[in-house]
Amino acid sequence: MRPVLLGELTPEEILQELGAAPTKSLAARRLSELKLPTRKSEAYRYFDIEPLMEHDWEILQAPAAIGETERQIVITDGRVTALPSGVEVQVGCSDAIDIDGNHFDPLYYLGHLLSPEVISIRFKQDAKVTLVHRFTRPGRLLAYRTALYLDANVHVQIDERYEGEEACGALILGGYDAFVARDATLTLIKDETLKEGDYTPILSHRIKVDSQAACRLHTFDFGEGAGLQLLRAELHENARIDADHLLYATDHARRGTVSQIVHIGQSSVSEQRAKNILADKARGIFDALIKVEHTGKYAKAHQNSKAILLNDGAYMASKPQLEIYIDDLEASHGSTTGQLDEAQLFYLRSRGIAKEEARKMLILAFANELIDAIGDETLRERIHASFENAYWGATNVTCMETCHGCEDLAAESAAK
Repeated sequence: MRPVLLGELTPEEILQELGAAPTKSLAARRLSELKLPTRKSEAYRYFDIEPLMEHDWEILQAPAAIGETERQIVITDGRVTALPSGVEVQVGCSDAIDIDGNHFDPLYYLGHLLSPEVISIRFKQDAKVTLVHRFTRPGRLLAYRTALYLDANVHVQIDERYEGEEACGALILGGYDAFVARDATLTLIKDETLKEGDYTPILSHRIKVDSQAACRLHTFDFGEGAGLQLLRAELHENARIDADHLLYATDHARRGTVSQIVHIGQSSVSEQRAKNILADKARGIFDALIKVEHTGKYAKAHQNSKAILLNDGAYMASKPQLEIYIDDLEASHGSTTGQLDEAQLFYLRSRGIAKEEARKMLILAFANELIDAIGDETLRERIHASFENAYWGATNVTCMETCHGCEDLAAESAAK
C-alpha cells in the first residue's frame, strides 16, 4: 500500500480500499478532508514525511497469543502478548472507541482505519504498570491503537518503553487515546531510544482530561533515526496537564513533538516545557500550540522551549504558539536556541575540569531539570541511565529497578 494514493479517495472509497468497518466513517471523512501529509503540511514541515508516504508498504497484521506476567503489559507487533495480574485489559473494542473528530494529524485517522482492533486498557483502581511496545518485523507498516481509560478518582502511573532493534526500516503508526475521568490522575513516562536504521515511529495521541482531573506527561526521546510524536489534549473545567519533553538527537536524526493543548473548561491549567539537545546534523522539532476557547475563562497556560546546539550542523525548529479567544486568563510562551555558555565552560575549566568533562556536566545539568521532575525515584534513575547511555555510551547509574543484595554484600565484605 502506498499511503499517498489514499489522499485522492472519497471517504467511502477509503473505507473500501482499507477494508475498514463502517463504524470508522468519521476517521475516513477526516482523512479525506485533511489529505495525507506532505512536506507542505504544517505538522510535518520539518520531518521529511513524503518518502514514507510514497513508499509501497506491506501492511503487517500478525496475530499473537495473550500470556501473563507479574509486572508488564507487552504489546508485540500490535498485539497483546503479556498481561500483569490486576489490570483489566480488553482487546477488540474498536467499535466502542471515541475517535477525536478534531485531531489535526491525518495519520491519527489512518492509524485508526488500518487498526483491525483497538487495545483497550481500563484502570478501575490505582496502579503502577510498565507498558512495553515491542516491534520485531522489519520493513513493514504496522498500525495499531491503544485506548487508556481511567475511572473517576483513580491514579495511574504508566512506564512506557519501546523495543525494536529487529524492526529495521519499519514504519509504526501508533499512539493512544487516553480518557482521564473526573478527579483521576494519569502519569505517563515515555522512554524511547533510536539508532540509525531502526523503525520510524509516528505516534499520534489524544488525551481527554475531564473536570478536576490531571495528566502528567514526560517524554524522553534519545538517539538517532527519525520519529515524531503528535499530541492533541483537551482540558475541561479545573483540569490540568503538565507536559515535559526532553530530546537528545544526534547524527542525522529528525525527532520531535508537535502538539495542540486546547483549554475548553474554566480554570484549566497547562504547563508545557521542552528541552532539546542537538548534535552533528540532527534536526529537532517543537511545534506546539496552546489554544484557549471562549469557554476557557481563568485558564493558566504556559509554554517554553529551550534548545542547545552542540555544533554548527545541528538545527532546531521551534514554534511555540498561543491562540486565545478571551481576556480573563494568564498565559505566556517563549523559545530560546543557543550553544553552551562559554562563561560557564571557562569557570569549570578554571577549576581544573577538562573541557569535555565540563561540556558533559553542563549538558547533564540542562537535561536533569526535566528528568528530576519524575516523582518515582526508580523511573527517574532509569531515565538518567537512558540519557547517559545515549549521550556518551555509558552510565554510572546502577541497581535501578532490582536489588541483588549489593548493600548486604558490601556490608559483609567490610565486616570480613
